[in-house]
Amino acid sequence: MQIKDIKQIGVVGSGAMGSQIAMVCALGGYSVILHDVSEESLTKAKESLRGHMNRKISKGRLTEEEVNNAFGRLIFSSSLEELNHTDLVIEAIVERLDAKRELFAKLDKIVPEHAILATNSSTIVSSKIADVTSRPEKVCNVHFFNPALVMELVEVVRGPHTSKETAQLAVEFVRNIGKTPVLLKKEISGFIANRILGKLMDEAVYLLENGYADHEEIDLVCTKALNHPIGPFSLMDLTGIDVNYFVRMQRYQESGNEADKPAQIVQDKVHKGELGRKTGKGFYTYNQAKVQA
Repeated sequence: MQIKDIKQIGVVGSGAMGSQIAMVCALGGYSVILHDVSEESLTKAKESLRGHMNRKISKGRLTEEEVNNAFGRLIFSSSLEELNHTDLVIEAIVERLDAKRELFAKLDKIVPEHAILATNSSTIVSSKIADVTSRPEKVCNVHFFNPALVMELVEVVRGPHTSKETAQLAVEFVRNIGKTPVLLKKEISGFIANRILGKLMDEAVYLLENGYADHEEIDLVCTKALNHPIGPFSLMDLTGIDVNYFVRMQRYQESGNEADKPAQIVQDKVHKGELGRKTGKGFYTYNQAKVQA
């Protein structure tokens, strides 16, 4: 398969990441099917994307025609079987290995033999998923950053099972949708960005839990002294505190090292349902666009 043969994209999971990945692909000129088992989630995704696109139109970053054409290329579907003509599928569901393996086994039976199956996971490497398919050489990680409509970089990871052709096609595809690809030549959990970011997150949580500073002050130091665009606690709220929890639990299950478990404050937030922006409360409380401590 060549890059010109990739015409239709499937995205599975209509949360913040999946829906924005789908729109990025549609804006890049591809026909896209965004799948979710929940019709309610698909409706919310459509409304959210409309809001994002309207803001881009009002700021002059996109024209109304470009947005309408992108929506015209984007199908919202609760039927997984509708992905049966896709050439590349990007999975963006919950960060749990069992759920991903179950999905990839289903996709393998639905999509054409030539199709590439990619996971957006930054923690679960594709070698833990590829064996449930009949095409391990066509399985890889294609990791977008949140928010996918804004962030330029995409990490493409070639596992030991991934063919050179698949990795190269994934890299070319990323370029075609206007993003900047980085190819990792071998797998490592967390890849590049999140391994570096994870060290910063761990230290920020340590400083908070041990009473050295409040979360607002730690965020302020990172934005004003280190010139980061967003502080670690604001970032956890943006991506979802449950994502941090699942990532750390996955790492702990792999290593058995107690130090890899989610921090206690993260566990407490998840158990209380305080997951960040999506629930209205995390480390911060959210009231529309206004952030309060």
